Amino acid sequence: MNRRSLLLSALAAPLAAGVAIPVVAQERPPMRTVWRVHGSEGQDAIAFLGPLSGRELYSRIYADDVALFAPRLTEDVRAAVPALWTKAEEDGVGLLSPNLALILSHADSDATLDDVLAALENPEATIRPTLQAGTYWNEHDWTWFVREAPRIRTVFAGLKAAGFSRFLQERGGATLEQGLQRLRGGLATYDIIRVEEKLTGRIFAPEIDITLLQFVKPHGIKVRGQRFLQSSDYDVATTVRIAAHELLHPPVPMDGPAALAALAVLEQDPVIPRIVAEHDPRWGYTTLPGMLNEDLCQALDQMVSEALGVARNPADRWRMADDGIHVIAAGVYGLLRQDRWNREGGSIEAWLADAVQRGRFAPANFHAVAADVLERPVDRLWPLTPES
Repeated sequence: MNRRSLLLSALAAPLAAGVAIPVVAQERPPMRTVWRVHGSEGQDAIAFLGPLSGRELYSRIYADDVALFAPRLTEDVRAAVPALWTKAEEDGVGLLSPNLALILSHADSDATLDDVLAALENPEATIRPTLQAGTYWNEHDWTWFVREAPRIRTVFAGLKAAGFSRFLQERGGATLEQGLQRLRGGLATYDIIRVEEKLTGRIFAPEIDITLLQFVKPHGIKVRGQRFLQSSDYDVATTVRIAAHELLHPPVPMDGPAALAALAVLEQDPVIPRIVAEHDPRWGYTTLPGMLNEDLCQALDQMVSEALGVARNPADRWRMADDGIHVIAAGVYGLLRQDRWNREGGSIEAWLADAVQRGRFAPANFHAVAADVLERPVDRLWPLTPES
């Protein structure tokens, strides 16, 4: 029960003592959300390429695991993993593990390491038809993947030969079982689909699939359909927040008129393009369309989380996340809050087009709204400093 509920209950108590008030039962609407929670050895093997890459983003979390497992790999496999990461970034694909997780989720199965190896034998037959028919098809990334698939398969064969399945059970088996029990019981009351539909004006499928992994931190990754990959030790509130965010991608058609109009204004902003250009690229979002996509989702997921009672304070959230780069998220959230969007809801695409048309994204207004949410001086939105 939240603090507001407690206060209302306390205020109601004296009235109840003196006056008999008939109680009218209010039927709860039928649950729209179907939660499904499971693990995946195959996706954990993909995720473990992050720690094996040597990148600081992962090694600071999984140094002990790498120290235990890397010596079991051949020298060629150990060298191939960081080389594949570098090649993926140089070729414009991005972070290796999240992109492989997405692509390989379109195979018939990724439940085991053997499933992943089977899919990589002939990806044109086992992966391409499903991937190309969905919303994540990208010709450039697919061409890269097919070219590198033999090397990628060699790496996974090396993981299998080194006993990755047993290693995963030893390092994460107990945590996985605890996570499955915790989330299967705890998620049942969170009707996230109903709230997302209200605040976006879109229709979502009712099923949400949560795949719990040992080696996926610091990512929460949306893959095929409404399936999300996350750490098996996350609690219920964190899981709801991840799903609230990942369901939204993309929040609006990014090649549609509303998004293009917003981008045209933001391109001329004196602050926003600097954030895109100057921030640490390890956080991603290195293009303005990518940043807008992400931050629209963050603004909306903040409202979804508030409606479900699992939200963090928005100022604290965006002050501490990714070196403070999510100024667009704060500005959009502030505008939505002005419009009581959490109560009214509707088409977020229509709202975005209207907000841009009415000049609400103009720097003077947008910066002031964002600064109010972030609790920063309006002239210190970027870069984030101790003073701001």
